Amino acid sequence: MSNLVLSGTGMYVPPHKISNEELVGAFNEYVHRYNRAHASEIENGSLKPLLESSPEFILKASGIKSRYVLDRAGILDPEVLRPHIPERADDQLSIMAEMAVAAARNALADAEKKPADIDAVIISCAVLQRAYPAIAIEVQNALGITGFAFDMSVGCASATYAMHIARGLIETGGARAVLVCNPEILSGHANFKERDSHFLFGDAATAFIVEREETAQASNVWQIVSSKLKAQFSNNIRNNFGFLNRCAPETRDTPDKLFVQHGRKVFKEVLPLVSHFIAEHLEEHHLGAAEIKRLWLHQANINMNQFVAHKVYGRDPTESEAPNVIGEYGNTSSAGAIICFHEHSADLSPGDYGVLCTFGAGYSAGSVILKKLS
Repeated sequence: MSNLVLSGTGMYVPPHKISNEELVGAFNEYVHRYNRAHASEIENGSLKPLLESSPEFILKASGIKSRYVLDRAGILDPEVLRPHIPERADDQLSIMAEMAVAAARNALADAEKKPADIDAVIISCAVLQRAYPAIAIEVQNALGITGFAFDMSVGCASATYAMHIARGLIETGGARAVLVCNPEILSGHANFKERDSHFLFGDAATAFIVEREETAQASNVWQIVSSKLKAQFSNNIRNNFGFLNRCAPETRDTPDKLFVQHGRKVFKEVLPLVSHFIAEHLEEHHLGAAEIKRLWLHQANINMNQFVAHKVYGRDPTESEAPNVIGEYGNTSSAGAIICFHEHSADLSPGDYGVLCTFGAGYSAGSVILKKLS
């Protein structure tokens, strides 16, 4: 059986960017207004005052300096603190499909492929815009791809899970090549009124092509040596938004319908899980840390990535060994590790190994061992 390869990647980010300073300005103004409006309750102790945020706090807690978003105005309005993303008519391309198509076109160009070369489209992301019709079928139609398409979601691990499934589709003869897209509109589920998480998320889309080695003709082709998945249930990262919310209107708009995280528990539980998971995967293929030239990790928190990379290498990694893109893009969920690969893979040499690893809500984790071919 021929090798399967990752032959092209692409990305799209919206044109609007928000710095930490801008975000903090809007959040702190909201805090001041809230505390003034509830001054009597705060004074008598029945209500706790909201605390301000700061750019320094954000950078230390996450490594994030900025993020790209679909809408600046709504997020930076202290009276709104959410993006304004108008609904589109059913006969228009949805905003999520539009982002995916933009990333997909870039991936197709990078892989030197045409839509006719692709047999399947997978949309795999943390938060889907709707239940049906599948966003993937909409993207398939917009690109003029025949064959089949479907949506899937496994939180921040969605990209590696989809890469694993794409491998299976090709190995069983179900497709010659698979296009995977990871469109993430995370500003839509971010709680911009919550100090501990208001700074986390950005909007972005990534895409990549999986195919057989003999059909690959691009300049940055990576053999997918192995992919491995793991899931372990946890409530520590959760979003309870869904179609059943309308059936319980009394709790329809409560904060748990947005992103909720118990950060300290996540840090304590996820990091050992992921570190052991990567080490186990490498051991199964008789690879040592010294042979891994690069780690492309999920871009959720720079401190988490440094911890995982240190565990894998047994020492502090160099910036080249474990690059981070979270500073510019924020947490883009399933797209983050693909952005990192897209921006930090072409400089390696044929024969070099790297590990692409994503992890998050579920808990879910996916590890992919890659070897550069060209």
